[in-house]
Amino acid sequence: MFLPISKKDMKARGWDQCDFVYVIGDAYVDHSSFGHAIISRILEHAGYKVGIISQPDWKDPASISILGRPRLGFLVMGGNMDSMVNHYSVFKHHRKTDAYTPGGKTGKRPDYATVVYCNLIRQTYKDAPIIIGGMEASLRRLAHYDYWSDKMKRSILLDSQADLLLYGMGERSIVEVADALDSGLSVHDLTFLDGTVYKSKTTDQVVDGIVLLDWETVRSDKAAYARSFYTQYRNTDPFVAKPLIEPYGKEFVIQNPPQKPLSREEMDLTYALPYENTYHPSYEKLGGVPAIKEVKFSLTSCRGCFGGCSFCAITFHQGRIIQTRSQESILREAEAMTRDPEFKGYIHDVGGPTANFRVPACEKQLTKGVCPGKQCLYPKPCRNMKVDHSDYVDLLRKLRALPGVKKVFIRSGIRFDYLLADKDDTFFRELVQYHVSGQLRVAPEHVSDHVLRLMGKPENAVYRRFLNKYDRLNRELGLDQYAVPYLMSSHPGSRLEDAIELAEHIRDMGYMPEQVQDFYPTPSTISTVMYYTGLDPRTMEPIYVPKDPREKAMQRALIQYRDPKNYRLVYEALTIAHREDLIGTGPKCLIRPPKKEGGRAAGKQKTETKAKSLAYTERKAKAPSFTDKKAKKTAGTAPTRPAKAPKKAR
Repeated sequence: MFLPISKKDMKARGWDQCDFVYVIGDAYVDHSSFGHAIISRILEHAGYKVGIISQPDWKDPASISILGRPRLGFLVMGGNMDSMVNHYSVFKHHRKTDAYTPGGKTGKRPDYATVVYCNLIRQTYKDAPIIIGGMEASLRRLAHYDYWSDKMKRSILLDSQADLLLYGMGERSIVEVADALDSGLSVHDLTFLDGTVYKSKTTDQVVDGIVLLDWETVRSDKAAYARSFYTQYRNTDPFVAKPLIEPYGKEFVIQNPPQKPLSREEMDLTYALPYENTYHPSYEKLGGVPAIKEVKFSLTSCRGCFGGCSFCAITFHQGRIIQTRSQESILREAEAMTRDPEFKGYIHDVGGPTANFRVPACEKQLTKGVCPGKQCLYPKPCRNMKVDHSDYVDLLRKLRALPGVKKVFIRSGIRFDYLLADKDDTFFRELVQYHVSGQLRVAPEHVSDHVLRLMGKPENAVYRRFLNKYDRLNRELGLDQYAVPYLMSSHPGSRLEDAIELAEHIRDMGYMPEQVQDFYPTPSTISTVMYYTGLDPRTMEPIYVPKDPREKAMQRALIQYRDPKNYRLVYEALTIAHREDLIGTGPKCLIRPPKKEGGRAAGKQKTETKAKSLAYTERKAKAPSFTDKKAKKTAGTAPTRPAKAPKKAR
């Protein structure tokens, strides 16, 4: 049974009042892939009455009152993703569809939805406790750079006027908050719970905390913000993290350490709750909710990721410690799935942030936490890392054997360097043999080693070893399958020379990617800090950041250089980078020479290209990259790849 969305639903359950009213920016989908579904069902299991207000009209204060005043407080979540990512492409253009809204329509939620919803509640219920959570709140919990306004923003706790913020996944902390409020404690007294952020006029209650740089400093000094962020980044582990104190004038925003990882039993309980596994029936006439299609027949086997990619916010949200469900729990869900009338025999995915992580990186993480200054896989796999796919292999075999299951796919990310670190090839072989739908999607992201270092990804030689082994296994098994790489353009540190190197790799691969992802600066990632500050917060060394729209367009076009629509951009990029050797009819050339044009037009184009080349050289020289040993020895000189590329003093 769905939770109440109206007074009529409440009456049908015999309720006069909800304990919590949950305001969400998405349509109401009761499936464990949706954060609001998990939190509401966890509270229900704990004995609390929860009502749902989905996508209220933020222009009408009455829309927030349809369930009345809750007994304990309002819960607010902007949606399964940040509302700004939901609304805008990386080019800041409005998206044409919203998969989390009935019928896929846009415009059903405001920009910065969490802030708007909370302020809407405050208009009517001035003293009601407001607790915020979800991705938007979690990743904006302290001062952060906001790409869409191109400026620093305060903690969302302040701008939203909320009383308490829950970050991370929140199952344990939400019940602790509910129990504390139910016992009669004020929301302002809840300063002691893991996984929470609160406001305070004093820091006397904080034990062994770290005082971050104050708001006025980080908003005006990019280097100060980079240092502050890295302190936050090193305090994301629940076993070793300390409280963080961010001063805002006479007020403080205080972040308690993260909640501890869920045990396997707690994970099993979370996914065994009575979800309806679909959207609310009131959306049927509107065409349903598109986001359910991919996840309805997918299985979550784990959460957390120790991959440590610089552009990913998983470390900040779910953490680096892997938490898994038992095989029995997953198999029960799969068996129930096979009885669904819409099930066609295909399980779309079995995974999580990284599909082939089913055990913590090492045993000590479960008692002593992760190493704050080291990564498990980068730059090389740690010698203490436990590489074991046996449990995952066993699980996949059992899923394949279920009656009614024709095929089990793996569509979550596969960490190929972790795969290669396994001396036992069983999983790799069975992955190729049983779990690929013709194309295996992997994420090398780039081929330039200095860009990969900034991304926190393995060097290109590792990806090449993976491809060679993947191809060999396909030949041995008599299969015609391909590896399709996810590639990213314009990541901080990427110059035109690096984009050209990537284009040459694509040329040699004989494949033109259909989709290319421009780097998207989202809150609370190392890469976003690089983009904003021009500094690597881990080393405080300056890096080149491609921000000029034309240059970003060129880097993107180079990845799809075969597309005729990209010819002018590719030609311009090769000319600016002095790589005219790639313009011609030879087998190594990327594009053919342009058709001859005479007169003023040709002269004007040549002059413009020369000016752009000089401008690019100057931009590059102002932000030299210090990402390899040679560059460190020659600080002040912009490193170059091709012999003809310009070298300029800083």
